[in-house]
Parts: sequence; structure tokens; C-alpha cells
Amino acid sequence: MALFLGFLRRVVFVALLSMGTAITASAHEVQPAVADVRVTAERVEMSLRLAIEPILAGIDLTAVADTNDSPLSDRNDALRALAPDALAAAITEAWPGIADQITIRTGDVDVVPVLAAIDAAPVGDPELRRDTTLTITADLPEGDAPVVVGWDATLGGLIVRLINEGETYSAFLTNGALTDPMSRDGSADLTLGSAIARYLVSGFDHIIPKGLDHILFVLGLYFYALAWRPLLWQVTAFTAAHTVTLALATTGVVTIPDDAMWIVEAIIAASIVYVAVENILGGRKDRIGWNRIAVVFGFGLLHGLGFASVLSEFGLGNHFVASLISFNIGVELGQLSVIAVAFLLLGLPFGSKPFYRRAVVIPGSLIIAAIGAYWVLNRIGVAGDLPILT
Repeated sequence: MALFLGFLRRVVFVALLSMGTAITASAHEVQPAVADVRVTAERVEMSLRLAIEPILAGIDLTAVADTNDSPLSDRNDALRALAPDALAAAITEAWPGIADQITIRTGDVDVVPVLAAIDAAPVGDPELRRDTTLTITADLPEGDAPVVVGWDATLGGLIVRLINEGETYSAFLTNGALTDPMSRDGSADLTLGSAIARYLVSGFDHIIPKGLDHILFVLGLYFYALAWRPLLWQVTAFTAAHTVTLALATTGVVTIPDDAMWIVEAIIAASIVYVAVENILGGRKDRIGWNRIAVVFGFGLLHGLGFASVLSEFGLGNHFVASLISFNIGVELGQLSVIAVAFLLLGLPFGSKPFYRRAVVIPGSLIIAAIGAYWVLNRIGVAGDLPILT
């Protein structure tokens, strides 16, 4: 028993150390670019918003989740410190190579993207992401062949939004994938099956690996009790709540201004602290009270707003209901995967042991509460010079 506890302490220490490293590095987290595309009979116009510095530095964004993990990170940081004019000059110089990695295709013809304008943001904190907007155009040959758009996998993820009036097509492209065909009248042919598959994967991806805050909240629910009834009640309440606000937010019934989203994010972080602290103080439980269910439901409403902020980036496309349901199912599969892994690694081998609570639940909940508290301070701006979490 003493040997096991000593081993567990080392595991907890390593976990804390690795989590702290991840938190520090998250200011350099690789995030997808966003392209607003307009297609007409004669040309394609694209407004591309992205962090251009990693691309100029030559970082392969499929090889790293954080630019600090690249041997070219110093070059990336130096580019972040460039004044807008100097950054624009670097983009112009590198444009021929970047253009070769962008695909704008009609039929079997690849058309050449032209850099029409650069809007580089002023220099801020070089530790933080800086967005640059590129205006790109491409003249199309005669004909009515539809257009597909994409870029090389090394440039990372790309959210494409068709902005033609009356159309709601959008796509989240990874690994060098291309959009569905977009006709010259501005529409796109996205099949129902493609929409379901795309948003199912996107929902799962938002939990694993990208949703660390949601993962920690779900682990907080898991550590409440090993009995299946308390876990079922909590997961059901959480799922019902975030489904409601996800639907309301994506349909526009509930809207949160962009400059107020930090409040939602801060409360989400506080919810992580709450469930973890209650696990520590509450003692071992085999049943659940309505107060815990109500609290989980309330926090689930806020987590739903967090999920909706993801969908707001790339919309729900033409198959609105199917896409919304698929995204939510993907989220649920991600959450159930977290619970399943926690049960297989911790609950199944150690759950019946007398030391389970003091050696697993309490240390695990302490780690969750500490990270959640850090996020609360960070998101309300109290953390001062601490690295920013996104």
C-alpha cells in the first residue's frame, strides 16, 4: 500500500508538471484560419483571417499543436514582434510560396490566387496570437464548373464560410481537405451524409483533444461517486442543459456579445472548481442530491454557450438540424469517452479499494480545482503576467 501511494504521488506530480507546461504553452496554441469566400461567375474573393507568423516561419502546423514545440519557434516569436508594415513586406515576399499551397480549382483547372490586400494588426504582446487578414482574389475561366477551395495540410486547419447572400455553407478542413463543390451562383452541394460526418467529428474533436476545460468538468462529475446512478443523473442533467443552450444560441434565440464571452468562460472555469471542491469536501457518496443535479444543470447551460461559440465560427450549413444534432452527438461521444477512459484506468482497478478516495479522488479533484482556479483568475484578468489560456 505504501509503495502504491508513493507511486501515485509521483504520478500526480508528473501530471501537475505536464499540465503546467501545457498551460504555459497554450498562448502559442495552433488554431485554424477562417476564410470568408464569395464565388461569382467570373471570380473568387476570399478574406482570410489567420496567424500568419507560423506560416512565414516555416512551421509545419500538422506536426505540432503548439508553436513552442517547433524548433522554429524563435523565428515565429520574432515575426510576432514585427511592425505591421514590416510584417506586410514579409508576407508579400513569401506570397508566391504561400500561393502555391492554396487550392482554388474549377473543374480540372487550378487558378492562381492573387494577394490583393494585407491588413496586419499592430504589435501587441508577442506572447499572444496576432491575426492578420489577407484579401485574396482569383479570376475564373469561362464556364459553369463549380469551385473547390482548400490549402496544404502543413498550413493547419481552415474554416471556410461561403458568404453569398442566402447561402449558409461552411466547412472545417483538416489534413489538406477541400470544400464541397461551390457553384458559380454561390451555392454549395453538401450532402446530408457529409454534413452528419463532418459535424459529428467536429463535436468529438471539440472535447478530445481540444476541450480541456470540458474534459476536466466531466472528470469532476466522474469523481463524485463510482456508483452508476449518481453519474447517470449528472451526465443527463449536463447533457440536457448544454443541448438546450447550444440549440438556442445557434438559432439566435440567445446571443452573447463577443466582448462578454470572457464572463461565460470565467464561469465555466468556476464550475470546474466547484464540482472538484465539492468532491473533496463531500465524502464518499453512493447517491446524489437534487442540489448537485441542479448545480450541474446550471453549469451545463453555460457550457452549451461555450460549445455554441465554436459553431459560430463555421456555422451549421444547409442541413441545419442534422448538423446541430450531429455536433451534439459528437460532443456526447467525447464526454462518454472521457468517462470510459477514467473508469478503465482508475475506477475498475482501484474503485473497490479502501484507499481509492484518499489516493485517487482527492488528489485528482485537487488537480482539477487548481487548474480551474487558475483559469478563473486568467479569464477575469486577475492573473496579471500569467500566460493567457485560450
